[in-house]
Amino acid sequence: MATQTFCAELTGSFSTSAAQNPTVAIMEAAFADADLDYRYINCEVPPADLAGAVHGAVAMGWRGFNCSIPHKVAVIEHLDALAQSAEIIGAVNTVVIDRSSGAPRLTGENTDGQGFVASLRPVRDPSGQHVVILGAGGAARAIAVETALAGALSITIVNRTPERGEAVADLIDTRTPAAGRYLPWTPHLHVPHGTGILINATSIGFHPAEDQTPDVDMSTVDPGAVVADVVVNPPETGFLRAAAAQGCTTLDGLGMLVNQALINARLWTGRDLSGAVMRRELESIFGL
Repeated sequence: MATQTFCAELTGSFSTSAAQNPTVAIMEAAFADADLDYRYINCEVPPADLAGAVHGAVAMGWRGFNCSIPHKVAVIEHLDALAQSAEIIGAVNTVVIDRSSGAPRLTGENTDGQGFVASLRPVRDPSGQHVVILGAGGAARAIAVETALAGALSITIVNRTPERGEAVADLIDTRTPAAGRYLPWTPHLHVPHGTGILINATSIGFHPAEDQTPDVDMSTVDPGAVVADVVVNPPETGFLRAAAAQGCTTLDGLGMLVNQALINARLWTGRDLSGAVMRRELESIFGL
């Protein structure tokens, strides 16, 4: 008879606010489908408690964890190493805790941009495209870098704080083949003509503030453009509804969430889990 264990392998997420993050549902559904004794725990972690949360995960034997808003940059100071993509991006959304050499070693990865590009490609190949990204936070940096590495001609960063926007634009310009540009976020933003892909990489529109939308004049968006939103709750945001009314192709945040979760799971378990199971779980949650 096989030895029975009551101690599951632990993974999870540190964010604020954690209650609106559906990653726990899709990860646990995929773990169960793969017959893996793993758990995923959503943790509400305010900025002042991030160091304690990281130390706690190590002390409790976690395999790793995700970092969401607002920890993607701040977590770096608590890690031992960064994977190449995370080092270029300057932000981390996934931490792997490796104990194979004895003492725990924490490595920061960034799967946000990889997950976004994987969801974008079936809709539009970023190669040769002019891309506009709203925001300059961790998700925006990751998407900008990975989209540039996937062949975009130019990446324009729109942000209200010039220093942050210019920093991301400079990162693209100096460390990727694409041209990086900064555009101030003025009221009723006019999207540059010729933009093939417009991405909301901010948390504007996230539940419970789903009535909010990015301040963009959608009439200036080319009808043939792809308009994407990283917000997953709700998946159909006001931003995407306005884009659809303009004749644009829309891309919700669920595909990005599923694809980055698949990469995260592989890093923690060494296994390829089911994206179909994850997507079905999301569709069930949101009644799609």
